[in-house]
Amino acid sequence: MKFGVIVFPGSNCDRDMQFALQDVLGYEVIMLWHKDTDLSMFSTQDCIVLPGGFSYGDYLRCGAIARFSPLMQPLIRFAEKGGLVLGVCNGFQVLCESHLLPGVLLRNANQQFIGKNIYIKSENGPAMKIPIAHGEGRYYADPSLLDEMETNGQILWKYCDAEGKITTDANPNGSTRHIAGICNKERNIFGLMPHPERAVSENLGNTDGRRLFQQIFNNQANLPSALRQSALAIP
Repeated sequence: MKFGVIVFPGSNCDRDMQFALQDVLGYEVIMLWHKDTDLSMFSTQDCIVLPGGFSYGDYLRCGAIARFSPLMQPLIRFAEKGGLVLGVCNGFQVLCESHLLPGVLLRNANQQFIGKNIYIKSENGPAMKIPIAHGEGRYYADPSLLDEMETNGQILWKYCDAEGKITTDANPNGSTRHIAGICNKERNIFGLMPHPERAVSENLGNTDGRRLFQQIFNNQANLPSALRQSALAIP
């Protein structure tokens, strides 16, 4: 399994993602410039990552310009064939703007940029300490759509406290239903606001990001068989 990491003008977490996947976890990583249009080196067993940052300076709206990058059309075709796609922070915003994921990311409830460690959890998993760094991370969708997503199991992670309790105080940005990350109905496109690539090194005192990557790629109960067959062996 190999990864492609897209670099948009204004991306600033692309090398962090490359380091986490390649140098820490030991997987092949190919860096992709946003004007590239050839994804033929990737199979549906591989994964394309849209990293965090400020694509196109976040002008107009976060991710709104990046959705028109030349690489996005090949990416959409890759996803339609069942290829794996992961968007982190600004990458999540781009996926929502491109309608590859439902909902939108709005300004944080406090109207301020937030950068700190927070906790998130999957439905039955433990709390994981993962950094966030965003000004527009408040997930929102229509209540009927949220109900449908809950039913489909598309809401993968919610903000919680260190003990795993989902509370208003533990929600850093006012995200609807405390949502930190989601997937599409087909379960091959993932988006989340926290940065797992910043929490994979013992040198930084936090390796919970490894567990989060493992939940994305190794979850036997929630992910499709094609993904399970190519699951990552997270060290």
